[in-house]
Amino acid sequence: MLLPPPETTGSILLAFGIAAVAILLAGVRLSGVADRLADRTRLGEAVVGAVLLGAATSLSGLTTSVVAAWNNLPELAVSNAAGGIAGQTFFLAVADLAYRRANLEHAAASLENMIQGTVLTGCLSLAVLGTAMPGYELAGVHPASYLLVLFYALGLWVTRRAGKEPGWRAQQTRETRQDDPDQDDSGDASTLRLWAEFAGLAAVTACAGFVVSRAAEGAIVVWDLSQSVTGAFATALVTSLPELVTTVAAVRRGALTLAVGGIIGGNAFDVLFLAASDAAYREGSIYDAVTERQVFIIALSLLMTTVLVMGLLRRERQGPGGIGFETVVLIGAYLTGSAALIVAG
Repeated sequence: MLLPPPETTGSILLAFGIAAVAILLAGVRLSGVADRLADRTRLGEAVVGAVLLGAATSLSGLTTSVVAAWNNLPELAVSNAAGGIAGQTFFLAVADLAYRRANLEHAAASLENMIQGTVLTGCLSLAVLGTAMPGYELAGVHPASYLLVLFYALGLWVTRRAGKEPGWRAQQTRETRQDDPDQDDSGDASTLRLWAEFAGLAAVTACAGFVVSRAAEGAIVVWDLSQSVTGAFATALVTSLPELVTTVAAVRRGALTLAVGGIIGGNAFDVLFLAASDAAYREGSIYDAVTERQVFIIALSLLMTTVLVMGLLRRERQGPGGIGFETVVLIGAYLTGSAALIVAG
């Protein structure tokens, strides 16, 4: 078997550590390359963040969920997907704490980001509906999985059209950071080379995700952990490291729209983990195999996404301590929900 699950505590920690380092190093570089591609291609930070950066930083999590589903660990697959969405939204709240000039959701106002937020809530709602629907299958895949992919594709189309023909614009303020292409791009690397580097870094995160999945399988057996807790925390947080480092790096570069778009777009892409895991799961529909704990994690992610979109719409300029109400609510919801999940086991 290719890379069997580790069987000792030392080998489990080593596998998690190697994967985490690889994900961190790739994630730091991905942010810079994505920012330059946004300028070179004129696609804009919101679109590049939602589609390219969001998908690339999610490959490790996608690999983890698919491998888990293939190895008959459906709860781990779904918990990893939903737990990653909640964790990455929490990371955005952490980034807001680090950005002292103004509330991050105010400064990164973008119609595309708000549309992607609504796409994410729609995809999460379809996932919940899938768990409540009868276990019908079409070519071995539940109808909800097909709907997830179609709704995500529709969301990308709407996002792209809205960027070209906006029917709504955020009011510009002194703290708003507009997505203006950098004028000091040295041109030391061709656009083709940037694309190649981006693809290589994405491949590194995908391979690291495979290592994380195998390490998680070993942790479930050796440490006697539940699939829900392992997926929501161990694998979800490790595979979400690219989102953390790329978000912080983008904020430090001043690419605020890219930072927010990377999280929201990455989260929307993460819901597709469920469709991919459903296709990989060989025991039937993966929606029939989940428990109330996975539904709880999905609902928590839906709640946090709704709060984030409220923050983007409300655009509180600067609350107490330089953060908005959504940051306080997001942190409280994630910590409370995590504690409840750990207690439930």
